[in-house]
Amino acid sequence: MATTFNPLVLMAVFTEVSESTAQELLTQLKLGELVELKGIQGGIENTNYFLTSSEGAYVLTLFERLTHEQLPFYLYLMKHLAQGGIPVPDPVSDVHGDILLTVEGKPAAVVNRLKGKSELAPSPMHCAAVGEMLARMHLAGRDFNRQQPNLRGLPWWNETVPVVLPYLDASQTALIQTELAYQNHIAASAAYTALPRGPVHADLFRDNVMFDGPPDAPTLSGFFDFYFAGVDTWLFDVAVCLNDWCITHTDGRHDAAKAQAFIAAYQAVRPFTAAERQLLNAMLRAGALRFWTSRLWDFHLPREASMLQPHDPTHFERVLRERVMHPVTL
Repeated sequence: MATTFNPLVLMAVFTEVSESTAQELLTQLKLGELVELKGIQGGIENTNYFLTSSEGAYVLTLFERLTHEQLPFYLYLMKHLAQGGIPVPDPVSDVHGDILLTVEGKPAAVVNRLKGKSELAPSPMHCAAVGEMLARMHLAGRDFNRQQPNLRGLPWWNETVPVVLPYLDASQTALIQTELAYQNHIAASAAYTALPRGPVHADLFRDNVMFDGPPDAPTLSGFFDFYFAGVDTWLFDVAVCLNDWCITHTDGRHDAAKAQAFIAAYQAVRPFTAAERQLLNAMLRAGALRFWTSRLWDFHLPREASMLQPHDPTHFERVLRERVMHPVTL
């Protein structure tokens, strides 16, 4: 029987939620009686709880950085994709039809809990399933009528790299400054302007995807954690995935077999354009820079939380060095 337990959901507990508050929320949403409220450990952005009621299994998220003004993009994107047949968490609405809630003074949402578990040691089969579904997600998002940029895109890199420079040695400083200059150059190019764009997940790591079914025939059961989503190039979304799903994690090196499976499955749904073929490695470098920068920021300038495990920033430093030294071409 499929399990609904996911041991590696990203997020930490910054805001404590009592069982009485959780029950009030369930009553507001008409989701029955509280069975269990359990904080989810890991990550560094929001507060997440497993919220189990007599009506089913859900995830409660309290947003620690995103505002009430920013959140409708993410929540309605998930609703749009769910209605378009993409397996993503579907936000629950209250009696007034609102999916953006308030809990402990924080913006919040409750979504259904996906079945299955994350696959942290994916095979080419898993990578192909993610590539296919990512392409389907990109196409399903084309008619989404809300706009919001990727808030962790190039402008954020330009703002944040100077903040983390004091924590780097000479070699790291040279790498990150050179790469930032390169990405600003790429962003000003005609090829970059020609890249297809639309809503992107922008954080589709292995622990943000669920698989169900037997090990020899896994079924992709969902994408989740859309709270870094925004409108950006679809190629950047592909690059973020390739940098996590299709590398050797001990050294950051490219795994050609997994990458070929991912790219072939993606292109069977949506073939790459000429500009995308030209800029694939540039976007692989961009994805590595984005997560190296954010992990440096979270590691050296952390916020307090009752459960907090910042990621190792040197991992994406290694990935970036690999992408610079060993370019990937199509």
